[in-house]
Order: sequence, then C-alpha cells, then structure tokens
Amino acid sequence: MNTLTAIPLPLQTLLLLLASNLFMTFAWYGHLKNLSAAPWYAAALASWGIALFEYLLQVPANRIGFQQAGLSLAQLKIMQEVLTLLVFVPFALFYMNEPLKLDYLWAAVCLVGAVYFIFRSA
Repeated sequence: MNTLTAIPLPLQTLLLLLASNLFMTFAWYGHLKNLSAAPWYAAALASWGIALFEYLLQVPANRIGFQQAGLSLAQLKIMQEVLTLLVFVPFALFYMNEPLKLDYLWAAVCLVGAVYFIFRSA
C-alpha cells in the first residue's frame, strides 16, 4: 500500500497546502531579508525559482481537495488563508524578527469565523 494513500484525502490536501505555503512565504517575503541589496529583478528570479516548488505542491493539493476529497472551491480558499496566517506569523516573528502584534490574534479570530461559515454546511 502506498504510504500517501493511507493518509485521508482532506489531510493530504492540508499537508500539501501547508508545505506550499512555506515555499510561497519565502518566495514572497524572504528576499526582503536575504536579497535586500540585490536588484529587484534578481529577487524576482529567485522568488520565481522558489515559487515553482510552491506550485508543484499547491496544484496537486487543490486537485486532491476538489476532485477527490470533495472540498468546495470556497473551502479550499479558506483553508489556504488559515494556513497562510499559520505560516506567516512564525515567519514574521522568527525569520524576519518582526514584533508580535495583537493584530495577528484578531486576524486569526476573523479566520475562525470564515472557517465556520464556509464549512458549516459540509
């Protein structure tokens, strides 16, 4: 039995989206720390290279979620937004050395509401 097939489809979707978010966060914001002195086009090329790996995870995640796990388009989008915040906050705090803000909590509360409304009919 394939190890991946032993994982429930919604969890496969979630894990692939989580991994894709890690790559995308670094693609979008990592250059602000690592390539701040480089020309913008160098940062863009580096970001595109990182984003390729994001797409190699995100596309299968959305296909599995939508076509096999029965998640709606809205459910996939809200799941992505929740994961984005879960990845972004530690990235901002620990990698970019940004201060912890109460606004992250309020954003999370808003997303809890979004999750409730999108998944309540599931």
